[in-house]
Amino acid sequence: MNTKNKSILITGGTGSFGKAFIKHILKKKYKFKRIIIFSRDELKQYEMEKELSTKKYPSLRYFIGDIRDKERLKLAFKEVDIIIHAAALKQVPAAEYNPTEYIQTNIVGAKNIIETALESNVQKIIALSTDKAVSPVNLYGATKLCSDKLFVAANNFKGKKNISFSVVRYGNVMGSRGSVIPFFKSLKKNDIFPVTSKKMTRFSLTLDQGVKFVLNCLDISIGGEIFVPKIPSYKITDVVKAINPKSKIKVIGIRQGEKIHEDLITSNDSRNTINLNNMYVILPNNLHKFFKKGKLVRENFSYNSGTNDKFLSVAQLRKLIKSI
Repeated sequence: MNTKNKSILITGGTGSFGKAFIKHILKKKYKFKRIIIFSRDELKQYEMEKELSTKKYPSLRYFIGDIRDKERLKLAFKEVDIIIHAAALKQVPAAEYNPTEYIQTNIVGAKNIIETALESNVQKIIALSTDKAVSPVNLYGATKLCSDKLFVAANNFKGKKNISFSVVRYGNVMGSRGSVIPFFKSLKKNDIFPVTSKKMTRFSLTLDQGVKFVLNCLDISIGGEIFVPKIPSYKITDVVKAINPKSKIKVIGIRQGEKIHEDLITSNDSRNTINLNNMYVILPNNLHKFFKKGKLVRENFSYNSGTNDKFLSVAQLRKLIKSI
């Protein structure tokens, strides 16, 4: 990807993904003209700037703003070429209690980003999604499904404008804020670990893998795709064994809006899904001709953490957990 003289903006830039993304592109010395960290939390920006200062990295810009505020987005998007949209409200239980707040940020915020980008000179947008947007059973997932639909549909009314909108979808990121592994690590010395269900499985993706996948998708995206990485699964009981093999498990029951397994692709999507190297790509019908290297998946194919053909062992999990 040619980044010379390009400006990139990351919404939710002080979150787990945003920080990892910024650190990666600085470490790999991508030649961005400007790297704009857009978020609403001044404390997180202050703390991040102490670690990644504009004095040490002159290309960095810290921009306080909320994706709900369209006028602020207009200022932030000036002379921006690429947008990574990572900002979202994500906590499942909080969404059930505060539905309008999640709608305002995850849906109206997405609409604001699309409309503002169309009014500016932005060329590419990658929006981050979640497994919870697939056959959603909670409000958070429903808002992210709406967001995904908005970004995919935006390609239909861009006209002749040189801009593309794509989506990257993956499950829980290992070690990110709010994920189960940091919580389990805090219980390392306990004899009993609370687990919602012994049957539970999850897809495994590290922050570093997520960052690299987004950069890869940014490079090949045309517009309208939903990119899904090929990643292994793990059993939640194996995570407990990896952290403390002597502990016992206490089943506490599934929380409201929680699934036993993660879904990334449903059988209904299989008609428009291609297998492409290290990923699956869900395409609008008119995009199939652009991905000649890919092959349509079999009829009724689905991608589920419980039926995945690759699972991490306890030893592999232990090694990964130590690294985060």
